[in-house]
Amino acid sequence: MHTTLIRHFRPVPKTIALAAVIALTALSAQAAPALGSAQTFAVLAGTTVTDAHSAPNLPTQIFGDLGTSPGASITGLTSGVNVNGGTVHANDPVAQTALTDATTAYNALSGLAFDTNLTGQVLGSPGLATLTPGVYRFDTSAQLTGTLVLDFLSNPGGNFVFQIGSTLTTASDSFISVLNASAGSGIYWQIGSSATLGTGTDFAGNLLALTSVTLDGGAQIVCGRAIGLSGAVTLADNLVSNDCSAQAFGTGLGDGGSLGFSGGPVTPVPEPATSMLFLAGLAGLGATRLKAWRHTR
Repeated sequence: MHTTLIRHFRPVPKTIALAAVIALTALSAQAAPALGSAQTFAVLAGTTVTDAHSAPNLPTQIFGDLGTSPGASITGLTSGVNVNGGTVHANDPVAQTALTDATTAYNALSGLAFDTNLTGQVLGSPGLATLTPGVYRFDTSAQLTGTLVLDFLSNPGGNFVFQIGSTLTTASDSFISVLNASAGSGIYWQIGSSATLGTGTDFAGNLLALTSVTLDGGAQIVCGRAIGLSGAVTLADNLVSNDCSAQAFGTGLGDGGSLGFSGGPVTPVPEPATSMLFLAGLAGLGATRLKAWRHTR
């Protein structure tokens, strides 16, 4: 194991309507959608969730809801033992609604205009080790190796959105360090097929994969979520928390009150179209998350 250090009818005047359209256009490239009811989940899958425990490793611990829909198979995980701070939902109405909301979020993320195309580059490699809020595009696959720093300093209430055309894979012991996060901070990984976190990876943010998510032995998402929309989430002695301000498993990590880098608590506001989800509130200044390399496993 490693040791870790702190880490929103009436007709309106045309001028007001025009101003609203201009504001929407300016914000759409930067404002990520709320996860809706999926925000309460730490792990959510379309088919199955399975966990394979290997002694003497500590068993998987999940803080937040765990669910599947339309599948109903959850293997190797028990409420109160592996799942705390939430409820197990096997294809019940709660899980069904959450999957619908997660799918809406996935589609909204996919539709954002990107700021930077990183196709062919490796996250965490020299020259690409520190990023600021924005929408980053990979036309096909994406890889993470070593250390990736996501720094909210220039925009504490902003969002990191990674649009990945096919797969996301991380090298063993790679990690993500998040700096200067606030209650409005968001980190979203929209993945066109599947995501695999290598052994010992320390990940941050919300994995929304169109098919499946796999966490290899000892990988963790202490501040975020693992969501496989149409496939499985496969675990092996992992840590996953959707709110590391409430439960960080002793790692000392923090998310600035953003509820696992999902923009914090969201108060629903009636809107005429689902596209208005892009205007999820962004507010406040908060704590930082800093990841330091852990020396022993």
